[in-house]
Amino acid sequence: MSKTIPIRQRIRQAILLTSMLLFPVTMNYLSPYVVMDGAVQGLLMASPIIFTLQFITALFFGRFFCGWICPAGAFQDACLGINNQPIKNHKIDWIKWMLWFPWLGTILYFLGKAGESIKFDPLHLTETGVSVDNPVKFITYYLVVLLFVLAAVLIGRRGGCHVYCWMAPFMILGRKLGNAIHLPGLHLKADPEMCTGCKTCTANCPMSLNVNDMVMNRQMENSECILCGKCVDNCHTQAIYYNFR
Repeated sequence: MSKTIPIRQRIRQAILLTSMLLFPVTMNYLSPYVVMDGAVQGLLMASPIIFTLQFITALFFGRFFCGWICPAGAFQDACLGINNQPIKNHKIDWIKWMLWFPWLGTILYFLGKAGESIKFDPLHLTETGVSVDNPVKFITYYLVVLLFVLAAVLIGRRGGCHVYCWMAPFMILGRKLGNAIHLPGLHLKADPEMCTGCKTCTANCPMSLNVNDMVMNRQMENSECILCGKCVDNCHTQAIYYNFR
């Protein structure tokens, strides 16, 4: 007998599926290459605005984007049937930071070099507004998809999110700032007394977090948590729940 998927998770999966289908349209707006290419030419385009918005929204909603909207996450979740193994060594999380700092530093260097001559071109390399608007661009599209699919298949659950996602650091820093200045935000809470120790929460976490330990320690905050709610919706005793404070 198949397990019934909680309604909230059906909605989340529907949103992720929609995001995945729209990726040929949105790819350049999330691209780490397009923003770099523009910065070298002294251009400010749509993608840095989106990265900034991710940082701002993370002040209140953490990495909600990763768990509910991100097309790269959707592609990786589609690979769970191939490799559903959790990431055991979380030291690999630092790899994305080692890539992110020089990437961001280079962008800021070229924008700073351009100074007052910076021009705003929101549709740089996306003149029609659609990222993949001719057959040749499908090569780039499939290479990007392959990058995340291979990470999920070879490394494990959402491997690309751990290793080389360039958007995650913006949201991680936004979340940390929000917590530091005590802004109200969406987060998980847990009641250890309600927990039976079944570890269903840990088994369902797409980011390979030891959620059961987090519950028992009353420490539900984790920079790799994407607030997908799978632990919430699969907890039989409702020991984990969303909260906004």
